Amino acid sequence: MDDQVLNNLPTFRAKHSMSQQELADAIGVSRKTISTIETRRFTPSVVIALKLANFFNVPVEEIFTLEVSSS
Repeated sequence: MDDQVLNNLPTFRAKHSMSQQELADAIGVSRKTISTIETRRFTPSVVIALKLANFFNVPVEEIFTLEVSSS
């Protein structure tokens, strides 16, 4: 099964005129963590996903969605 977590994190950052570093500082992670989430090289933990959703004041599903493979 090759399900992938897709995200709208770059869109949310742009709407708030934030750099990756500013967002990382705001939720207590590294800039590299934000970068790897945005490029889908890293699936965030539930804790990080919730911190991002809380920071942007939206449900987690507005930032992250699951793309289910059809195999």
